[in-house]
Amino acid sequence: MPSDIPPDMPSPGPQSRQARLAAIDGLRLVAAVMVAAYHFLGTPTPHFWGRTELRDFAPFLHKISCYGWLGVEFFFLISGFVICMSCWGRTPAQFTASRIARLFPAYWCAVLLVVMLVLVARIAHWPAATRIDARTVLGNLTMVPGPLGLELIDGVSWTLWVEARFYLLMAVLLLFGLSYRRAMAFCGAWLLAGVIALELHSPLLDEFVLPRYTGLFVAGIVLYLMHRFGQNLLLWLLLGFAWSYELTVLELRVTDHAIAPTGEGRPSWAVCSAVLTLCLGLLALAGVGPLKRLRRPWLVTAGGLTYPFYLVHQSIGIPLAKGLIRAFPKLGPLPSTAVSVICMLALSLLIHALVERRLGRLLKHRLTLDMRPWDLAAKPALPRTR
Repeated sequence: MPSDIPPDMPSPGPQSRQARLAAIDGLRLVAAVMVAAYHFLGTPTPHFWGRTELRDFAPFLHKISCYGWLGVEFFFLISGFVICMSCWGRTPAQFTASRIARLFPAYWCAVLLVVMLVLVARIAHWPAATRIDARTVLGNLTMVPGPLGLELIDGVSWTLWVEARFYLLMAVLLLFGLSYRRAMAFCGAWLLAGVIALELHSPLLDEFVLPRYTGLFVAGIVLYLMHRFGQNLLLWLLLGFAWSYELTVLELRVTDHAIAPTGEGRPSWAVCSAVLTLCLGLLALAGVGPLKRLRRPWLVTAGGLTYPFYLVHQSIGIPLAKGLIRAFPKLGPLPSTAVSVICMLALSLLIHALVERRLGRLLKHRLTLDMRPWDLAAKPALPRTR
C-alpha cells in the first residue's frame, strides 16, 4: 500500500493507542474556572449582587475576572486539538456516536436540574430569573434552542451549538478519510473560507464557516498534527497564520463584551490577545512540549469534572450563591461564591459518576451497534498515515 508520508519526513511508526494527555485535562479545568470567574465575579451587569457591588470592594479581582470570558475561546482552542485526536482512526459513524454519548447525557441532566430548580422556586414563591414552559424545555433538550428561537435554559449552552458545527465539519472531513495532508488542506481551506465569510458579511456563510472562531479550532488542529507527526516549518507557518487571523477577529468579540453599547467598560484588545496567546502557549506545552509527559491521575479526574461543572456553574451555581446572600445578608459575594463553587464541584462529580459514565457508556454502545451498517459502508481512515 503506498504511503501518504512525504519523502522528506520519516514515518511516525505504528501506535496502538494514544496515551492520555493529563496536562490537557488540567487545561480544560483552567478554562472552566476562567468562565466561572467571569460569571461569578467579572460580569459587567450592574447590581449583579444586589446592593453590594464587587467592583466597589474588590476592584482588582473584578478587573481580572472580567477577562474570564476568554475561557470559552480557550475551550474552542483545546477542542481543535482534542477532537482531531478523537477523529483519527475512526469512521464518521463511530465519531458521531462518541460525540453524542459524550455531550448529551450530562447536558440533559443539567437542563432537567435547572427545570426542577425553577419549579421549586415557583412552588416556594422564590424569585427565579428563568421562565420556562413545555415548548422551551423540549427545544432545549435538542441542544439547539437558539436556532429554534427559544430562550436558553442553560445559559452556557450557546457554545455547544458552536462545537456541534465544528464536529459536523470534522465529520465531513472523515468522509474523505483523515490523513496528514487532508488535515492540512482542510485547515488552509477553512481559514480561507473564514476570510471570505468576513468579507461577504453573509449570515448563511457565517453559520457554516464560524469565522469568529476559525483560527482557534485550526490552531488546535495544527498543534495536534505537531504532536502526532512532529514539527516542521509548514505547520508553524500555518499556526502563525491561524493565530494572526484569530487575534484580528478577536476585536469583534471584545466589542461584544463592552458594558454599554457606546463601548464603555470595553476590555482591552491587547490584554485579551496576551491572555489568549498565553492559552495557546500552555496548549503547545501540553501537546508538543515538556508537559505532554505529565502523568497525574488527579488531572484526569479534574478533566472529567470540567464539562458538568461548566454546564451547572451558571444556571444553578449563581442562583445558589444569590440565595445564600438573601438567606444570610452578612454573607458577601466572595464567601457565597466559594460555597457555591464547592457545591457545584460536588454536583459535577455526581453527574460525572452517575450520568456521564453510566448513561454515556450505554448510549455509546447502543449507538455503535445501530450505526454498524454505516461503518461497513464507510472507508475507515488509516491510523498513522500522512
